[in-house]
Amino acid sequence: MDTFYKSLPHIQRAFVILVIVYLMLPLLIIMPLSVSSGSMLTYPLPGLSLRWYESLLSNPDWLEAAKNSLTIALYATALSTILGTMAALALSEWTSPVKLVFVACIASPLAIPTVVAAVGILFFYSKIGLAQSELGIVVAHTAIALPVVVIPVVSALKSYDRSLTRAAASLGASPLYAFSSVVLPLIAPGVISGALFAFSTSFDELIIAVFLASPDQKTIPRMLFDNIQFKIDPSIAAVATVLVCVSAFLLLVVEALRARRSQ
Repeated sequence: MDTFYKSLPHIQRAFVILVIVYLMLPLLIIMPLSVSSGSMLTYPLPGLSLRWYESLLSNPDWLEAAKNSLTIALYATALSTILGTMAALALSEWTSPVKLVFVACIASPLAIPTVVAAVGILFFYSKIGLAQSELGIVVAHTAIALPVVVIPVVSALKSYDRSLTRAAASLGASPLYAFSSVVLPLIAPGVISGALFAFSTSFDELIIAVFLASPDQKTIPRMLFDNIQFKIDPSIAAVATVLVCVSAFLLLVVEALRARRSQ
C-alpha cells in the first residue's frame, strides 16, 4: 500500500487523502460521542466519561448479543476456513473448463445483494426447518464468508512450489501428512488472513440476522439496528467504537500477515 501511494502523482495523492478523510469522518465523529458524559448524541460534549462502556458491560442484553455474535462468528469462521481452503486447493489444481462455473458459484455471495440472499435463504430454510435457528445462521454466514477465505488462500497457493509436495510424497508421506506438514505451514498466512476476514464478515453481518434470527437470537449488529430505531443514546456510539476497533485490529493483523508473506 505504501509503495502504491508513493508511486502516485501529487494531485492523485491529494485525492487519495481526501477520499480517506471522507471515509474516516463518520468514525471521527462517532468515537468521541462514546465517551460523552451526557445522555444524548450531541456536540459539543458536556464532559468526558466511560459510563456508556460501563453500562454495556453491565447490560445483560448486550452481553448476550456479544455471546451470540462471537459464537456464530467462531463456528462460521471454522467452517468457512476449512471449506474455503479445500476449495482453494481444488481450484489451484483444476484445469477443466468447469472450473469457471465452480469459481462463479463460490464468488456469487460477493455479487448477490445480501437482502436478496437473505430472502432466498429464508424461504429455503422455512421448508427444511432451519429458520430461526443458530445452525441456520451459521450455515448462511459460512456461505457468505467462503469467498473471502478462498481468495487469499488461492493467492498464497500461487507462490507455493508444488515440487515440495512431490518431494514429500517421494519420501513416503501420505497426502494428508504432506498437506499438514509441508503445504499448510507455507500457506498459513493466506489461511489465517482468510479466517480473519471470515470472522469479521460474520461478526458484523446484519441483514441475514434480521431475516433468520429468532427474537431471542439477537447479535450485536441487530441490537444496534433495533436501538437506533427505538432508543438513541451514546451507548450506540460505544458499541460502534468497539466494532470499529475490532475490525481495525483484524485488518492490521491481515496486513502484517500480507507483509510477512511478501518478504
